[in-house]
Amino acid sequence: MLHHTLMSGQPGEDVAKILVVDDEEVIREILADFLTMEGFYVRTADDGSGALVELSRDRFDLVLSDLKMPNMGGLELLNAIRKHTPHVVTIIMTGFGTVETAIEAMKQGAYDYVLKPFKVEEVVHTIRRGLEKQRLEAENFRLKEALSLYKVSEAIAASLSLEQVVHTLSSAAIDEVDSDLVSVLLSDGGGSFYRRSTEVNPSFRLRRPPDLLSVKALSEHFAHASALLEHGDRCWRYFEEVGGDPSPQSLAVARLAARGDTIGFLCAVSYTQGKRFDEGQRKLLHATADRASAAIENARLYEDLQATFKQTIRGLASAIDKMDRYTAGHSARVAAYAQILAIKLGLSDQQIEIVRQSALMHDIGKIGCVMNLNKPGRLSQEDYEIFKQHPEHGRDILQPIEFLHPLIPGVHLHHERWDGLGYPLGLKGNDVPLIARIIAVADTYDAMTSDRAYRKALSHDIAISEIDRCGGTQFDPDVSHGFLQSIAEFRHEGRSLEEFPDVRETRSGLMAPRT
Repeated sequence: MLHHTLMSGQPGEDVAKILVVDDEEVIREILADFLTMEGFYVRTADDGSGALVELSRDRFDLVLSDLKMPNMGGLELLNAIRKHTPHVVTIIMTGFGTVETAIEAMKQGAYDYVLKPFKVEEVVHTIRRGLEKQRLEAENFRLKEALSLYKVSEAIAASLSLEQVVHTLSSAAIDEVDSDLVSVLLSDGGGSFYRRSTEVNPSFRLRRPPDLLSVKALSEHFAHASALLEHGDRCWRYFEEVGGDPSPQSLAVARLAARGDTIGFLCAVSYTQGKRFDEGQRKLLHATADRASAAIENARLYEDLQATFKQTIRGLASAIDKMDRYTAGHSARVAAYAQILAIKLGLSDQQIEIVRQSALMHDIGKIGCVMNLNKPGRLSQEDYEIFKQHPEHGRDILQPIEFLHPLIPGVHLHHERWDGLGYPLGLKGNDVPLIARIIAVADTYDAMTSDRAYRKALSHDIAISEIDRCGGTQFDPDVSHGFLQSIAEFRHEGRSLEEFPDVRETRSGLMAPRT
């Protein structure tokens, strides 16, 4: 039978709440009376099962539990507390004959033990020491949490890259929790965990592949608990298999969640003998995971947006090429050549991607040119004047679409010339954006080495000779020189434009242009 003893009114925020658990009613009542007189809020239970009911109903700061009880003893209760309410301080009461078991309980997370028969003053003193330790740990955790979360938040806010967010999260867990290894498991939203990121503390050397954590075991645990902190052999159950020496010594795991759903797990592992994570470190891991969960979700949404962005560009590029059967695949090839050149010129990854996307879109303005692009022979002067409007049409098409704005300089100005004789603005030299100067060379090379309605494709040798000749007039000499170098290296390595996804999708099977 469960006994409830409400010894005072509802406690204030600064009143510690204690649960006394003992199967002897006299001991429960004596402790409840004295602790209440000491200013604590007290409730009682007659065994471990009853204590768990109380813990599910209310938040307690400390549990004072007998070791030997029917139904559920003190050790079982301690394990349940560690699993479900790890913030609670636990003190074990025991007789002389079970001191070794009480010491084992301390190894499993109990704060201290008191011997029966006891003096109530000693019990009160032990309780106050346990609560003070809890207060200091909480204060230290809050300070460390505030600093750590600030640093993690600042780092995460600086990037929308999922890889960067996961790396920042792993590094924070290594630095702040002092773990030997950190694994981040992320869900694909359909029940499978598609991404595993594992990082090892630079000061720790694991002389074998890291042990793989079991998603199934972690999922089953967090279906019934909000925290995971295990040590020794007990933590092995959460691994697919333990690979050997050294074996995991301590495991702390925090759930990554968004809108109530599990999106992954942040797992810290200690392989060092004697180095066990404590409750403060587990809380810090949880707080870090909680802050990072939203960033991971935002990064995944951003990745989806980027994928949609790329599909939009590919769709528009395909629409351009379908207007003229002679230029099918032209946009994709120009994008590939522009990307090769941008890499050669040492542009950043972000700049290279903008160059590539702008090159894919460089002829989008042809949609606004009302003329027959497929008629044989060269364009008449009237047709040519209409054709020359396509860069401005391209700018006008992209202008209302905000996320395409970085592509506009390349689309609008790729027909400008280094000597200022180009169109539509007649810009000269470095006034022409670099992105447009790159696309101009790539566009001209592919135009020369592709069949047109009015002529057959020129050879590679003729095309590069023409680009070399026009360096300093039509083209930026540094850019044209870089192109000649990069295309020579590309061909020497025997590489194919098929390695570029946009070219591969045209099903042209095109290799580097023929000689």
